[in-house]
Amino acid sequence: MSVTITFKVPREIKKKMKKYKINWSKILREFLIKKLKELEARENIKRIHKLIENSTSVPSGFSIGSIREDRDSH
Repeated sequence: MSVTITFKVPREIKKKMKKYKINWSKILREFLIKKLKELEARENIKRIHKLIENSTSVPSGFSIGSIREDRDSH
């Protein structure tokens, strides 16, 4: 379901917009979608950084031990 959003622009901008035969609604809709995705991505990155900062580190030598254990089991 769609909703209508209106906003004001200076009169000069409106005159310039009329000069071009462009689907301004489509352009503005695409811009808003792109901007919202960008903002959500930034928000997610901040959330991930906090999770990483608050996580505990892997004990020293864990990776090497896990690899050796896996190799020995085959």
